[in-house]
Amino acid sequence: MTDSPTPAPRSRLRSVLPDLAPWRASADFRRLWLARLVTTFGSFLTFVALPVQIKELTGSAAAVGAIGAVELVPLIVFGLYGGALADALDKRKLILWTEAGQALLSAVLLVNALLPTPAIWPLYVVAALSSALVSVQRPALDALLPRIVAHDHLPAAASLNALRWQVGGIAGPALAGVVVAYAGLGWAYGADLVTFVVSVALAVGLAPSPASHEAAKPSLKAIAEGARYAWSRKELLGTYVVDIAAMLFALPLAVLPFLADELNAPWSLGLMYSAMPAGAMVVSLTSGWTSRVHRHGRAVVLAAALWGVAVAVAGVSPNVWLVLLFLAFGGAADMVSGIFRGVMWNQTIPDELRGRLAGIELLSYSVGPQLGQTYTGGVAAWKGVRASVWSGGLLCVGAVGVLALCLPKLMTYDARTNEHAVRLRARRTAAAATPAPVTAPAEG
Repeated sequence: MTDSPTPAPRSRLRSVLPDLAPWRASADFRRLWLARLVTTFGSFLTFVALPVQIKELTGSAAAVGAIGAVELVPLIVFGLYGGALADALDKRKLILWTEAGQALLSAVLLVNALLPTPAIWPLYVVAALSSALVSVQRPALDALLPRIVAHDHLPAAASLNALRWQVGGIAGPALAGVVVAYAGLGWAYGADLVTFVVSVALAVGLAPSPASHEAAKPSLKAIAEGARYAWSRKELLGTYVVDIAAMLFALPLAVLPFLADELNAPWSLGLMYSAMPAGAMVVSLTSGWTSRVHRHGRAVVLAAALWGVAVAVAGVSPNVWLVLLFLAFGGAADMVSGIFRGVMWNQTIPDELRGRLAGIELLSYSVGPQLGQTYTGGVAAWKGVRASVWSGGLLCVGAVGVLALCLPKLMTYDARTNEHAVRLRARRTAAAATPAPVTAPAEG
């Protein structure tokens, strides 16, 4: 008997590189991916410019952190209702109208920045309205994905979507740091406006995506039905609370402008904002291994704990390059957590509930960051910037450890045997095997 041949180097490479099957198989996925890439790039310009402008106008870490508090209420209200809308209305139309609304808000920021004395209150108003629009749009985007991508391609689609976000997350903040410093805030807001216009033009070509026949009309009752379903799924509940804990305690974005100053490296601010997406991109570019992981819950918990460790070490690092290194490591860990959270959601939630559950998911990965900005900014004003970063990282590790002990269903989740994953896989396989109805030709 001869030994099995050693796999060719290219085969090994393909097993690591991102799986492009969703891109090749779905024209709507390609179109949406490109539209979101453009708008993500521009949004990161504003993501950096807005806190920098508030810092310039107030000089207060608490004022910068207050962005999160202002965004929180619209996020909760419109996130839940946006999920109900995504189930009951055409998802394509929701995406187009909310994207156009974001363009209008970027125009407001641009006009305000060009005033001789920019006002601070429009910055908070725009932040709140933008949060509301994102909260309505994101459930529609999430609910659309399983419709335009085959079931077995969903892990690959999650990795490709993450890669898209990271490209914008690296290039946007890095460019924003240069643009804001040398050209001014108006250029950053103006570029964001242009990207929204381009994104709308691309998204117009998406196929309609009307509500499923089983979907409930948007109402408090429908929202409550989605919440009851989420509560009954303790493994899903675990993904929500683990992510909230990680982002609440260990997201240092609000204090990065002040951390750059403490390190006598104001030039590094754009790199700090880019470091986490850069680390996440490394994971996405080598994400072929993710399709071979089946115990997604354990991966979520481990990655969230490593995120906290990375942030804590960044908080005590004396050198700006070490800070950047550990912020990048944290971004990589958070990306691993995000991929497997998304796979668990997309492979187990039925289509008629997908929008409402996407609204709850939006809260899980958005409420944490919004509260985290307020928390980190408040601790920085009280105990100092460095203390707010390293203590938050340690609290994250502790909180994730406690949650892992309290949520055994999350730790034992296996995509091969979980009843919800098996049921949805069978449903989608049966739907794919059913021939489409033949439409009779029109009479002449």
